[in-house]
Order: sequence, then C-alpha cells, then structure tokens
Amino acid sequence: MQPTDFTLQQTADGSATLYSVEMQESYHSLNGAVQESRHVFIEAGLKHCKGKNIQIFEIGFGTGLNALLTWGEAKRSNLNINYTAIEAFPLTIETISAIGYDTLESSLPKESFLLLHQASWGQQNILEQGCFSLTKMKGDFTSMPLQSKFDLLYFDAFAPEKQPEMWEETLFARLFESLNENGILVTYCAKGEVRRKLQRCGFMVERIPGPPGKREMLRAVKSNLNSSQKR
Repeated sequence: MQPTDFTLQQTADGSATLYSVEMQESYHSLNGAVQESRHVFIEAGLKHCKGKNIQIFEIGFGTGLNALLTWGEAKRSNLNINYTAIEAFPLTIETISAIGYDTLESSLPKESFLLLHQASWGQQNILEQGCFSLTKMKGDFTSMPLQSKFDLLYFDAFAPEKQPEMWEETLFARLFESLNENGILVTYCAKGEVRRKLQRCGFMVERIPGPPGKREMLRAVKSNLNSSQKR
C-alpha cells in the first residue's frame, strides 16, 4: 500500500507530523512527534551504542525526523555516524517543507533538514565530515538485500496492522544477521507477537518504558547468549 495523500497534524509537544489518508495512520505519535523520536531512537537506541563510529540502518526514512535528531546528537556527542535508510515512497519536497522541522535541532544549521531530503539516492552523502553521512535507498525493504553490517537498527515502519508484511519473522531474521555483535534494534512497537518473533530470531528482547502516551516499547540486542537466557 502506497501512502499518497497527507494532512498536517500538530502533536502535543508542539511539533507537527503527517497523517496518511490512505494508511489512516500518522507518521508519529500525536502525544509528541519529537518526544517520541528522541525517546525511542536516540535515548533508547543511540545512547546505548558503544564507541564513536556507529553504523545505523533505518527502516522507513519517512519525514527524516529520526535522521535529523541523530545528526544533532552526533554533533553534540562527537560521534561519527554512517546513516543508511530505506524508503519505498519518498515524500515530496513540498510536503517536507510544510512540516516545519528545519528549526527543531538547535545544534545544526536550519538548512540541515532540507539537505537530508535533497541528498542523492543510492550513494553516500557526506553531510558533515567526520560527523554524519547519509545513504538513502529507494526500494522495498521486504525484498532488498542487506549487504552491510550495522550497530543500530531503527525499526520505524507503520504499525503491524497497517503494514503486516514489514513485520514478518523472516525479515527480523535478516536484520539479526545484518547486525554486528551486541548490535541493537529499537522500535516503538511493544506487541507480544513482535517480541516473540524477535526472540525466535535470536535477539535478547526487553520491554522498556515507552514515550509519552505509550506504556512500553521494545529494545532487542544481538547477543551470543543462548536462548534459555532470553527474556
């Protein structure tokens, strides 16, 4: 299913999000778009990675909010991040321009948000030397091979009931293989079915406090511990 028509919605923290009319779902939580992204992907994911050189893969580039916040955190924390994202249906510049994320990240110039969307597809774009590079892949995650190894996975697809094909166990198995040892996967979703699929693929999975308006989320780690030690 391809989202084509959008409406702009304000969320509780003052930041905007998009509502896909076709998907009948918003891109972010209405309890706070920025709060959700920071909590799920930066606080629960990026800040738990070790080392300064971090390889990130995002499933669902969407509005680019996660990438923007990650770039800002890389700047503040002196990280060097290679960020890869896959998106089947890129948003238009007109849609992006209306969402108002260009002033969200105080550590970055205002034009940084637009640079994320103007970056060429299918190649590495060095947006800040020694800090943040972006590779955007246009395509279907369910059929595209993953050829790199990553330290952190942002799983930010539409909800399982909206895009069930994105939450198949076979895909989680591919993601498990694409991670380096002790690599992390984070997702806003806390459904028991998703947790069990991740566990069966070999992940150590924990339910942790979710962002505002959501009781729990999932963080999964690729570990060499045996299955009897999984939670």
